[in-house]
Amino acid sequence: MVAERRDPSVSLPQRAFETFFLFCYDKSNDVFSTEIFILITRWNRTRTKRKNCPQSPVVNKHQLGIKKPLSLLCSASLYYISGATQRKDENQAMKKPKIQPIVFWGSLAAIALLIAPLALGPEQSVNVMNEVRNWITSSFGWLYLWFTVAIFAVLIWLAAGRAGKIKFGGADAEPEFSTVSWIAMLFTAGIGSSLLYWGAIEWSYYLTDPPFGLEANSDEAARWASTYGLFHWGFTAWAIYCLPGVIIAYAFHQRGHRVLNLSQACRGIIGKHADGWLGKIIDIFFVFGLVGGVGTSLGLGTPMVAEGVSNLTGIPQGLGLNTGIILLWTLLFGLSSFLGLKRGIRRLADLNLYLAAAVGVFILVVGPTLFILDTFTNSVGLLLQNFIPMSFFFDSIGGSDFTEAWTIFYWAWWIAYAPYIGLFTARISRGRTIRQLILAMLLAGSVGCWLAFAILGNTGLYFELNNVVPVTDILANNGAPAAIISILAALPFGDLLLVVFLLLFLIFMATTLDSSAYTLASVATKELDSEQEPARWQRMFWSFVLAVVAIVMIAGGGLEPLQNLTIITSVPLLLVLTLMTLSLRRWLQEDWQKEIDQKQRPQIKAG
Repeated sequence: MVAERRDPSVSLPQRAFETFFLFCYDKSNDVFSTEIFILITRWNRTRTKRKNCPQSPVVNKHQLGIKKPLSLLCSASLYYISGATQRKDENQAMKKPKIQPIVFWGSLAAIALLIAPLALGPEQSVNVMNEVRNWITSSFGWLYLWFTVAIFAVLIWLAAGRAGKIKFGGADAEPEFSTVSWIAMLFTAGIGSSLLYWGAIEWSYYLTDPPFGLEANSDEAARWASTYGLFHWGFTAWAIYCLPGVIIAYAFHQRGHRVLNLSQACRGIIGKHADGWLGKIIDIFFVFGLVGGVGTSLGLGTPMVAEGVSNLTGIPQGLGLNTGIILLWTLLFGLSSFLGLKRGIRRLADLNLYLAAAVGVFILVVGPTLFILDTFTNSVGLLLQNFIPMSFFFDSIGGSDFTEAWTIFYWAWWIAYAPYIGLFTARISRGRTIRQLILAMLLAGSVGCWLAFAILGNTGLYFELNNVVPVTDILANNGAPAAIISILAALPFGDLLLVVFLLLFLIFMATTLDSSAYTLASVATKELDSEQEPARWQRMFWSFVLAVVAIVMIAGGGLEPLQNLTIITSVPLLLVLTLMTLSLRRWLQEDWQKEIDQKQRPQIKAG
């Protein structure tokens, strides 16, 4: 643009002065810039007057208070002052985001303190964390059940009431992503490869150890085995994910809190302390819990992919293969996170959605189609009929630990992940209403998980009940990855299906992890406008941290402690989510009162 505006008659010294001036202008303070602009304006008027009126008397440059070098500089730079001003404003608007030192370094310190004892003394750490986890699930199980039901009730109130019409970013805000891409990112961020893992084999645990005191491996146990997965991955799970998303999006887009983190969503209650140590502690704890949870997912998914690669290629399983898979994962989701939302995460999420749909349709067609459809229909009916009893089921009389082992574990797991999902959801939901966000997550999220459990789980259940594949025996003797591969191998085109399944598994994990790296970078950044993204180096850095945590845990055999960590970190998050909900209530009341006051002012003036 600069070259197009240059005058061919401008000499080389003038151009040199011009370049120097533009450099100084961008670096100078506002006072210096203002003085220079005034001088240039005065000089330009004199030149214009002389050019248009040759008979006018010559004005001495020194009368303007400008020395010869400066006049030459001003003359050469005059043509570009508007462009320089515009560039300066753009540079200020696009100022590189900076890290929050306390959150960034504090989180790294907490992660280092986590990895060190687990890597050096895994057995002692596992025993301690198992005891803590058992104490939490047995002592606070009732609280988790009531808390999740309360979250579901709050979302129904928000969606059905006047708050449901509120559009994030204002009434004129336009969605940043298409509806399909938006839903795809919501789903793939919240549900990673764990859906494929548990969707294929979770029923087998319920079949051999059923709820309600049922006989193991009975017909009734089989009915509930195909139903409880829908419950644990359905409405309640997505309600836990959704509530923080609504609150953080409201704080970010409506209230103008330009820091995308958990502490700002509590500002309505804790006030100025959101910017102090209390807010920093909340954010550090969030980062600490998310790294542990995502590291668990990466460590859990790696053996599954390693089992598949070993089955296809004959490469023996070991630390080398696991490390190679993690590094490949890191490269994939690190590149996606580096490219950002529109070029990376969105495209990967879209690919993931289409590939998952293709695999699901293929298995439905070549597998036990009628059994899948019939069992799924019965399971949905059984779930809807017993949703409230299942939500409050606690076998304190019979002495079964089914609720503690599964339902409370899942609710705590979702709660540990909920702030991360909320932060990412808030970032991509500009232009959407509260009602749209709630319906998209509760309905689309639940149905997507149900379909995975219906197709994968009921296929495995059919093979088990009809003695095609002894899934439960393989699970007990060889582990979950071997059981999943045995189910896929029993289908037509089993080897090809396994390759595609592993690819889908890889992408599912990558979409969750790149969203995690993006969110971690956002939390550790000071301020982000709605159009800004965290620094690329920070996204790549957190991708690397997630990979290191997973590698260390696999090398030390410490995946179970990280799973326990998600349970432990969920306890204080109960309080944080409560503060966030109360903050949203206060903000809504304040904003509604402002609307009432604005409507009443014209009437008062007219009166």
